[in-house]
Parts: sequence; C-alpha cells; structure tokens
Amino acid sequence: MNKHCAHWIAAASLAGCLGLSTAASAQGSPPAAGMVSSVDVTARVTHIDHKSRSVTLKGDDGSVTKFVVDPVVKNLDQVKRGDVVTVTYTEALAYEVTKGGSKPGSESSVASATAAPGAKPAGFVSTNTTVTVPITAMDANVPSLTIKTTEGDLQTIKLKSADKLQGLSIGDTVTVSYTEAVALKVEKPKK
Repeated sequence: MNKHCAHWIAAASLAGCLGLSTAASAQGSPPAAGMVSSVDVTARVTHIDHKSRSVTLKGDDGSVTKFVVDPVVKNLDQVKRGDVVTVTYTEALAYEVTKGGSKPGSESSVASATAAPGAKPAGFVSTNTTVTVPITAMDANVPSLTIKTTEGDLQTIKLKSADKLQGLSIGDTVTVSYTEAVALKVEKPKK
C-alpha cells in the first residue's frame, strides 16, 4: 500500500468513524462502528461503434457521456443501442478499538469477476484495505487523538466531541477496514 493511501485511510476513517460511535462504557472497549454508502447510476446506450469501441451513454438526468471501452472489457459485441447500463458504487467503512492494542499493520485485497463469454458485459471489482494503528496521544480539550501510521508518522485527528475519547487509552489500537466496490451490468431494455 502506498504511503498516501495508508495516511488517508487512517485519518479519514478515524475521524469519520469515531465521530459516529457511541460513548464507551467505563469498563469496556468502545463498540465497533461503521457505515455503508451506495449509489446506483443508470444510463442508456445511445450510440456504439464496436470497431472503435466507442460508446455514448445518456443518463436518466439527460447527461451524455462518451468514452472508449478498454480492450480488457469482454463481450462488448453483445451491447446494442438501447441497452441499459447500471453501475453501482459502494463504500463501506468499519472500525474497532482493541484495548491493550494489537499488532499494527496494513493489508489490501482485490476481488473481481466478469460475465461469461457471450453474455452481456457485467462484472465487479472490490478493494478492501485494513489498517491497524496505535493511539499514541489524546487531548480532551481539542478534542483529538494522535495515531502512529504504518509508516511511523504521527497524525493527529480532531474528533467531533471529547466523549468519543471515553474508554480509550494510549496504546490501544484502532483497526479500520475500508471497502470500495464497483459493479456494472448491461441489460436489454425492459418492455
């Protein structure tokens, strides 16, 4: 994972998720928390040139997008004028605080699939990144906490309120999982 990606995930995830969590009980760890967001975009194929692989799509809102389809996309010959293209973009974010800490680190994985030969184009790509970072400092006056990134840099993150620090201790670790997925399918228009 590159340095910028790890920093962004750690900072954005902690700031967003710790702001969403409920206050911790005095004797236990803060509960795990997270959020999921998904957007569907639908467009109709208004022009397609299979030889040049150029496609024009018109969205439900009237917007027009023209592009050239990468050769990695299979089954483009199955796409016809009037077909409906649906793209779903999903983000999921979750975090969990481990009392006493766990081993810091990061890992990423990618999963993908495509349509069978001869079918209308379809597929998905999903990337999951998990980062575990230790809490090195906390300040209830700001309110903020400081983490040590997987590259060894210190990052201070402002929190929505000081009560988000309840139940946290220096040395605890925060594990953040961020998943991003894009799914695409092409269908014949419904009659």
